[in-house]
Amino acid sequence: MSSAHFPFSAVVGQDDLRLALLLNAVSPAVGGVLVRGEKGTAKSTAVRALSALLPRVDVVPGCRFSCAPAAPDPDCPDGPHEAGPGGERPARMVELPVGASEDRLVGSLDIERALSEGVKAFEPGLLADAHRGILYVDEVNLLHDHLVDVLLDAAAMGASYVEREGVSVRHAARFLLVGTMNPEEGELRPQLLDRFGLTVEVAASREPAQRVEVVRRRLAYEDDPAGFASRWAGDEHDVRARVVAARALLPRVVLGDTSLLQIAATCAGFEVDGMRADIVMARTATALAAWAGRTDVVKEDVRQAALLALPHRRRRAPFDAPGLDEDKLDRILDEFPDDEPEPEPEPEGPDDRGPGDEGPDDGGPDGGGGAPQDEEPQAPDSPEAPGTPDTGGTPDAGEAPDAPESTEDPRSPAPRGGAPEQAAVRASEPFRTKMLSVPGLGEGAAGRRSRARTAHGRTTGSRRPRGQLTKLHLAATVHAAAPHQKARGRSGRGLVVRKDDLRQATREGREGNLVLFVVDASGSMAARQRMSAVKGAVLSLLLDAYQRRDKVGLITFRGAGAELALPPTSSVDAAAARLEQLPTGGRTPLAAGLLKAREVLRIERLRDPSRRPLLVVVTDGRATSAGGLGGDARELAGRGARLLAAEGVTSVVVDCESGPVRLGLAGVLAADLGGPAVSLDGLRADSLAGLVKNVRTSVESARSPQGAGNRRAA
Repeated sequence: MSSAHFPFSAVVGQDDLRLALLLNAVSPAVGGVLVRGEKGTAKSTAVRALSALLPRVDVVPGCRFSCAPAAPDPDCPDGPHEAGPGGERPARMVELPVGASEDRLVGSLDIERALSEGVKAFEPGLLADAHRGILYVDEVNLLHDHLVDVLLDAAAMGASYVEREGVSVRHAARFLLVGTMNPEEGELRPQLLDRFGLTVEVAASREPAQRVEVVRRRLAYEDDPAGFASRWAGDEHDVRARVVAARALLPRVVLGDTSLLQIAATCAGFEVDGMRADIVMARTATALAAWAGRTDVVKEDVRQAALLALPHRRRRAPFDAPGLDEDKLDRILDEFPDDEPEPEPEPEGPDDRGPGDEGPDDGGPDGGGGAPQDEEPQAPDSPEAPGTPDTGGTPDAGEAPDAPESTEDPRSPAPRGGAPEQAAVRASEPFRTKMLSVPGLGEGAAGRRSRARTAHGRTTGSRRPRGQLTKLHLAATVHAAAPHQKARGRSGRGLVVRKDDLRQATREGREGNLVLFVVDASGSMAARQRMSAVKGAVLSLLLDAYQRRDKVGLITFRGAGAELALPPTSSVDAAAARLEQLPTGGRTPLAAGLLKAREVLRIERLRDPSRRPLLVVVTDGRATSAGGLGGDARELAGRGARLLAAEGVTSVVVDCESGPVRLGLAGVLAADLGGPAVSLDGLRADSLAGLVKNVRTSVESARSPQGAGNRRAA
C-alpha cells in the first residue's frame, strides 16, 4: 500500500483546527497549536497532512542541524559553514513518542565514540531533526513533565541547550509545535497550556450527512491511497501556493493602534495572566490578515485571534473546561471600532479557514464517526428501595432529609429503609491541602507525590543494568572498566569496555500514585452543610491529585451497597464532575465500600503493578447496613478495613463527624486501616503539619506485631 498521507484539503469540517494549523504555517512565531478533542476526530490526520503544504527547505549539505545556506547558524555544532550553494529537501514532520527519553529529545554524548576514541561527540536528538519543520506530539498530556518543560523551552527560545556528560552544545531549534490530546485522559498543567500559542477544541459532527461524507472519504482513501491523493493534488497545490503567498505578504501587514487597543482590552477583560497572550494575539491577527490577502488588521481578525489564543489562558475555577464568553468578547471589541474602511469582498477562492469547506465534516483516516461523550457524565443513581430490610448494625439517626446536626444519641432507631435520596448539593470552595504520600520508595510512573526510583531526578548511585541499559552512569562504567585495561591489551587512547562494565544510573524522584476515594453518600451525610463541606474537601484533594499527576478513582456507598462511580483514570476533571452530581440518602454500607475498594485495587494492581495506591476514605465512620453481606455491619466494616491494612494499602480517613455528640467511629476505622484520621478542618494546609509523618508512623506501627496487638485490643 502507498504511504501517501491523507490530503489536508480533503479533511472537510474542523474549520478551527485547519485554520490554526495554517496560521502557524504562515507565521511559525504564533507558537504552535494544542488540539483538544475526543478520539476519532481527525486530529492526527490533519497534523500529519500539514507537512505536505509547507514550502521546501534550503539546507547546507551535510549539516545535521538543517542550517539555511543564506543565513547559517554561527553556533551550529557542525559549523562554521562556508558560503556556497545549498541543497533542498521537503519540510520534515518529526513525531515525539510519549515514551521517548530526554536523550532522544535533546541529544546526548555519543557514548560509542567517547569510549572507543576518547573524543567528545554530540549526537543530535529530535529537536535538531525538527528544526525548520513540524514537531508533533500526540497525546501531549501523557508526556512526562520534564520532557514537556524541555520541549516548550526550546519552542519559546528557538534553540536547544544541552549540558550533560561534559558536553555543552547549543543549536537552533525553531519548529512548528503541534500537540494533540484527549482531555478524558488528563489535562496539561496551566503553565504548560500557556506555552502553546493557540488551542482548538474538536468534536465529531452530529449531522448524518456530514458523517456519511466522513465514511465515504475514509473508505476511498483506504481503497487507493495514491489515487485518492492524486484526485486532491490540485487543491493541495492551491493551498500550498496560498501559504507561500501569505508568508511573503506577512512582513507588510500593518497592526494599527486600534487593533493593539482591542487586543490589550480583550486580554485585560478576560483577566489573562502575563503578556504572552497579547503577543500571541497580535501575531495571530497579523497572520489572519496575511492569510486573507490583506495588509491591514481588522476587528474580525482580532476577534478570531482571541477565540484561538485565549480559551486556555483565561482565569477559571479548577476543573472548568477551557472556553470564552463570545458575548463578552463582542462587547469589549465594540468599544474600539475599526477606523479603517471595511475590506472589499475577496475573489472566488479557498475559504479563509482552509480548503475543503464545501464538504461535510470529515474525520480522515483517524475515523471521526464517534459521537462525543458527555463532558460531565451522569453518575448512575442507585437509591435504596423503600422497605429494604436492615441486614446488620444499628440505624443512623442522622439519616433524615435536610436534617440539622442532631444532638440525640446516633444509635437510636431510625425509620425503616433509611432516609430518602437527597438532591446533589454544590461543593464548598476548594482549599489548598498539604501532601499525602505513600511511605517507602516506589518505582511507579513519574509524578509529584511519593518518593520513587525514576528515570529522572537526582542521581543516587549506580547498578548493573537489568535488561536494556537506559541511562549510563559514565563515571561508574569507567571505574568498572579501568582495572582491566592491561589484561585487555589496551594500546591506544580509547578505553576498552566490555558489556559487563556498563553501569545503569539510579535516580530518585517523585512518582504519581493511584488515589482512590471512597466517599460516604448515605443519609448521615445528607445534611446540606455537611455534604457541601465533604464535597469541598474531596474537590480539594482532587485538585492536589491533578497537580501531582496522579490517577484517581471514585467509589461511593449508600443504601444497599457500593458503586464504582469512576474507574481509575488520569482525568481528574471527570472525577470532579461525578462528585458534583453525587446524591445522598439511605443507610450506610461501610463494609461494602471498603470491599469494593479492595476489589478495585486488586484489579489495578494487575494492570499497573508499579503504581502504588493511596486510599482516602471520607466518612463519619458509622456502619448501619451490611450491604447484603450478612452479619453485623460494624464488625464487617472492621474486618474489611483490616484486610486492606494486611495487604499494605496506605490509607487516610477523613472524619466528617460534627456536632456536640461525637462517637469517634472514624478513629476506630482509621486504626483498623492502619492510617491516620483527619478532620475536615485538619485537611487544610495550615493545619495538616505532620500528617505525612503520621501516615508513615501509623503504617509502620500497623505492620509491627505490637501494632497488630494494639488494634486487636482496640
